[in-house]
Parts: sequence; structure tokens; C-alpha cells
Amino acid sequence: MATRIVYTDLDGTMVGPRGSFWHTADRGLTPTPAEALLALHRSGAALVLVSGRTHAQLLEAARIFAADGAISELGSLVSWAGGRETHLLTGELPAEFAGRTPMAVMAELGVVDQLVAAHPGRLEWHEPWHTAHSADALLRGRVDAAAVDGWLAERGWGWLTLNDNGAVPATPRMTLAADALPPHVYHLMPRGISKGNAISWDLARRGLTAEDAVAVGDSVSDLEMAPAVGRLWVTANGAAVSGMGDRLAAVPNAAVTDAAMGEGWAQAVLASL
Repeated sequence: MATRIVYTDLDGTMVGPRGSFWHTADRGLTPTPAEALLALHRSGAALVLVSGRTHAQLLEAARIFAADGAISELGSLVSWAGGRETHLLTGELPAEFAGRTPMAVMAELGVVDQLVAAHPGRLEWHEPWHTAHSADALLRGRVDAAAVDGWLAERGWGWLTLNDNGAVPATPRMTLAADALPPHVYHLMPRGISKGNAISWDLARRGLTAEDAVAVGDSVSDLEMAPAVGRLWVTANGAAVSGMGDRLAAVPNAAVTDAAMGEGWAQAVLASL
């Protein structure tokens, strides 16, 4: 299908190991992603980065890849015009906290401290990347996200949810227990915030529809983009994650690339132009 706009996840999707645009999943060099990016720009289609990264982190990446906009913190902040224009989406943040950022509210309530204490050795801040977030608490470890949602509801925090953003390599800086490795990255954030909802908001702002758009991702959180676009591509590395096959079977407009990470991203982009 031809597309007017491509919404893409970054880590594990558009970029490969250590955030490299030039390396394959097995760390070989490849020009394929760059060739696909050039073809995308030559086609006139817009590129929007969609990630769990902060606004500042995505702003720099958007400049490098000549993106037309960015959606940061897993769908909480939409930006355009080179990052000069932004819109914060707060989802189901209770009305009593209107005008405040979700992170400020979570800090005041002590939600993260209590959550980490309830899962010793299995959950910790995803430092140093957790700083400067406004809508989500960025954590890492190995927990049952559904069970955590139940724990939150029991304490009157049912307006929050824990989103699994996929696995990351273990590093010496982590203080997690051995059975919590390799860890996943989690975003604790208000319900109603998602990459898909942010895409829908951005498409409406642009005067476009879902049929004008394609999305590319690699994680469970990326599946939320499917209802907002005409086609969702999932890179091979994401589709290979345990349990992802069953989830993908329930997404009628999803397709899986043959290759992993950047090379798979290139396949998705070129098939969409």
C-alpha cells in the first residue's frame, strides 16, 4: 500500500545494536536502512519517530533522520515543527491532578518507591535513561505486568498501568537478581496513553486518516499502533519474542518482516512506498 506517513519505533526497529543505524542484529555492517530512508524522503512521505525515549532524546534523533515529528515517552508527548510545538497527552490522570505531569503526581504519591519495594531484586529504575520523563516512570526488570496492574488497582492507583516495552541486554550497572535477567523495560504511566492514541491525535492534526499511515515496531507496546494505521509492520526480532506470535495473530493488519531490526525496517518502508 502507498503511504503518506510512516510512524516508526527506534530501538530494536529502525536502529540495531547499541542504537546503530549501520549494523545488523548480528553486528554486521549494512547500508540497507539508509537506502530505505533515502527512498522514503524522496517519495515525499513524512517520517515520525515513536519511542519510549524522552522528547529531548527524540529531538536530536529527528534531526539526524530528517523526521517530520516525534512521539516520545510511549505516546505521551507529540511534537512537531522541529520540536518547537508540543502537546502532552495525560490519559486517565485523575481530574484532581489536572495541570500536573503524571511523573510529578507519581512522585508525590510514592508509587514507584512502593512498587520497587514490593518486587525486591526484580524491578529498578532504568537509569540513566529514566531522568527527564514527564509522563512515564521508566523501569527495568522482570515482573508480570498484569499482576502489577492488579497491585496498583488494590491501592487506588488503577488509573496507572505497566507497559512492557521489550527486552534489553543485561549490563554490569544493573542490580537485579539473576532470575530477573535479561530484563525488560517497563513504562509505568496513566491508562489511555499509548503510541496508537498519540498517532491518532497526530493524524487528526495533520488532516490525515489511518489509511494514509504505516507503522513499524518490534515490541508489545508497538502493537497498540495497529488500530491507528492501515498497516503495522513488526520486525523479525520482535516477532520472535516469546508470546508475541499469539498477540500478532489477534492483529489483523499486522505483518512480520523477513529480517531483523534495521534491515527488517527497510523492508517494511520499501513495501509501503
